Amino acid sequence: MFDKFSERHIGVSNKKDLKAMLDVIGVKSVDELISQVIPQSIRLRKPLALPAEGMSEYEFAAHIRELADRNQPYRSFIGMGYYPSAVPAVVTRNVFENPAWYTSYTPYQAEISQGRLEALLNFQTAVISLTGMEIGNCSLLDEGTAAAEAMAMMFSLRSRDAVREGRNQLFVDRNIFPQTLDVLLTRSEPFGIELIVDDYDEYEFTGREFGAIVQYPAADGRVRDYSDFTAAAHAKGALVTVAADLLSLALLKAPGEWGADIAVGSAQRLGTPMGFGGPAAGYMTTREAFKRNMPGRIIGVSVDRLGNKALRMALQMREQHIKRERATSNICTASALMASMTGFYCVYNGPEGLRRAAETAHLATATVARALEAMDYRLASKEFFDTLEVEAEAAVVQSLALEQGINFYYPSEGRVRMSFDEVTTAAEIETVVSIFAAAKGKKAKAVKAVTESCVPTALRRQSPYLQEPVFNVYRSESALMRYIKKLELRDISLANSMISLGSCTMKLNAAALMQPLSLAGFQNMHPFAPADQAKGYMDLIAGLEQDLATITGFAACSLQPNSGAAGEYTGLMVIRAYHQSRGQGYRNVVLIPASAHGTNPASAAMAGMKIVTVACDERGNIDVADLEAKAKEHSSELCGLMVTYPSTHGVFESRIREIVDAVHDAGGQVYMDGANMNAQVGLTNPGYIGADVCHLNLHKTFAMPHGGGGPGVGPICVAEHLRAFLPSHPGVAPGRDGGSPAVPSAPWGSALLFPITYGYIKMLGAEGLRRATEMAIVNANYMSAALAAEYRTYYSGETGRVGHEMILDLTSFKKDYNIDCGDIAHRLMDYGFHAPTLSFPVHETLMVEPTESEPKEEMDRFIEALISIKRECEAAAGQADNVVANAPHTARELAGAWEHPYSRDEAAFPLAWIGEAKFFPYVSKIDNGYGDRNLCCRNCE
Repeated sequence: MFDKFSERHIGVSNKKDLKAMLDVIGVKSVDELISQVIPQSIRLRKPLALPAEGMSEYEFAAHIRELADRNQPYRSFIGMGYYPSAVPAVVTRNVFENPAWYTSYTPYQAEISQGRLEALLNFQTAVISLTGMEIGNCSLLDEGTAAAEAMAMMFSLRSRDAVREGRNQLFVDRNIFPQTLDVLLTRSEPFGIELIVDDYDEYEFTGREFGAIVQYPAADGRVRDYSDFTAAAHAKGALVTVAADLLSLALLKAPGEWGADIAVGSAQRLGTPMGFGGPAAGYMTTREAFKRNMPGRIIGVSVDRLGNKALRMALQMREQHIKRERATSNICTASALMASMTGFYCVYNGPEGLRRAAETAHLATATVARALEAMDYRLASKEFFDTLEVEAEAAVVQSLALEQGINFYYPSEGRVRMSFDEVTTAAEIETVVSIFAAAKGKKAKAVKAVTESCVPTALRRQSPYLQEPVFNVYRSESALMRYIKKLELRDISLANSMISLGSCTMKLNAAALMQPLSLAGFQNMHPFAPADQAKGYMDLIAGLEQDLATITGFAACSLQPNSGAAGEYTGLMVIRAYHQSRGQGYRNVVLIPASAHGTNPASAAMAGMKIVTVACDERGNIDVADLEAKAKEHSSELCGLMVTYPSTHGVFESRIREIVDAVHDAGGQVYMDGANMNAQVGLTNPGYIGADVCHLNLHKTFAMPHGGGGPGVGPICVAEHLRAFLPSHPGVAPGRDGGSPAVPSAPWGSALLFPITYGYIKMLGAEGLRRATEMAIVNANYMSAALAAEYRTYYSGETGRVGHEMILDLTSFKKDYNIDCGDIAHRLMDYGFHAPTLSFPVHETLMVEPTESEPKEEMDRFIEALISIKRECEAAAGQADNVVANAPHTARELAGAWEHPYSRDEAAFPLAWIGEAKFFPYVSKIDNGYGDRNLCCRNCE
């Protein structure tokens, strides 16, 4: 039946195409190929314990709507870092729901990513302007993790004297969001950082501190002047980070103006839904002097080969892929899609719109404050932005509020906290006041709107913000829609063509999976709402955790980590907690193969581990003798092994169980990186192989979108003996006792995204999941075989097969043709393709992963393009001015003066089918060095 989701998701769906591909591979059946690829010793003996047949798209749509309807999105005045937001429909429709934006990859190949790079540059420009800082990055994960990144950054910025003195104390003001404090506790312990939690206005610096973190406005709503505190910190050599509410900065003095060194926070309330906690873009801004210590991605302005302005990711030497165990951050997936939405929100609203939104929230707060004082309620502060803390009987107020469909925050039995926002109405103000009147047995009087500010005069913003042209021209929907479309057309995404990135699994993000994200029952839930209001989410979470545990062969799952790298870190912290519980906290050595993804050693370093590298043999497999020797050598302190399976080289290593046994025999645990899980599902699994914990990249194997560099989700699954050490959260009991401290800010991480993976599993069923894995392996082996006459596959298994990806050898191209793999990546742009993964894990190679979603016709086009480019390389040998080295070619260049020895037609239309839907790169090859030497990370045009 063609209405089966699997038949729509899997690209090769007819027997004729499949037979032709198997003939090229040289096997008679899919089963024969799989038996050659996956060692029989680790093949599952029975199907996954899931329904064999999946739901139809229609059935799933009804089912997921029913789950959304079980949620009760009461009007939220909880605040605590999460707020209702007026998300512009033009942004929802044209960005959030648009595959051209949500299926694009991280903009490493900048020439075909100019649209989303400009959107991210707008985000950077906005947060730099609002915080009064000099430089910013293009999104972190959330406020808590951004604060933790700032902590690590301040720690790494210690002077040599401070390091020698052992300065390891971080002051944290008591009046900070509890979830942020919990994340700081999680991230500080492996570094040996001591948190000093105290009141900022009573604390005296001792000289043992390297930094301080304060909240602006404070968690209870107070607007406080930190200038003297900051001066005192600086006098003792400590840096100051402020967790600042971006909307408040339309009215409050910018942190950069009162001396803060780093500003961090969440951009959620600027144009993205609450979504039960995420995803939303975190942010960080700082002084230019600290630019090389700043984590994450910075978008910078450079020039291309022709001298035109061009955007790219700047200072990439900071990336963990390069620095590995020397990295100070393991950030890989951030929240780029949400950062783009925030950027467009700021473009649409401009400075006057942001001020209007801030004044709506602030004056609503002031109006309620005056009414409550008139009823003799005591407020925690008379100087505030959008949040009030009131002395009142919490149980009484909560009962009355729930009757009105309203949620407040209750920090204690005698206090109620409420936060107002840009969508607060006069009627809602009346209702809130009436609740507090009823709590005193009174009838509410008519509420008189307050029009004067309650911000202290000295802290009122005087400086302008969002003055750049981009924030002052797009006010009509027509104008913004066309601006978004203009940027969209500068990018390649899965909406254009195949993206065959090895290790990154750029598969179809089916529309049936994406649609539920727009349902109000999922979008409008506050993450700290009472659990009985979130029954739909709770059922979905429980079902998804169970399904993922079943697929991985483990006992339990946590969905909390909100990126793949966060999942790596969480898995290691769970192993660490397990060893500590057994009185073996001294176990801190982690074995990591030399071929591992860069986030593996970076995550291990963040978890306080000592990294020991394990060699790989000439076939790319782990050198088992070297691993066994090092496991034995470090057996008294071995924490575990981080291993990717199939290997980073795309091969199922036949000795994986020997590897696992060697680590266990030495007292360690085995962490399996789930980056390549798309080659395992339904055929084998980490639990069956013998691992103890794995993380899963839901934005890879389980069909979540990459979103131009995020959102991502990185849940971990664990064996029974590790269940007790899964992360917990201070804001909401997540259904388990104890556990490790929180990893992200929200109890369930990026919960809005869960319907995607939930639907992927429910609609494929056990048979469809297995079939998807099989076809991912078939497609990779087909491309490897079809290209064998032109490109050697660098590594293969013992039977000559690859897993779900392969590495094409270009190591001789520089010598033979004076062309490198970067040139070929740029030339693929002229053919309308995003290049495969470059020079990873082997220098001067292309790592290709077609996924199961691509039809044969698309793979054949890509194969033809690679063969054509090789012919061009051969023809270009000895010629400096050639079509490959000059790629990509823009429409502007093609229409102008032409002095190259090759024709315009050869440059733009090297194959006949390219003319049917030609993608013209917006800029030519970018000068990366120029951009780093002349760093500019604001959109000033």
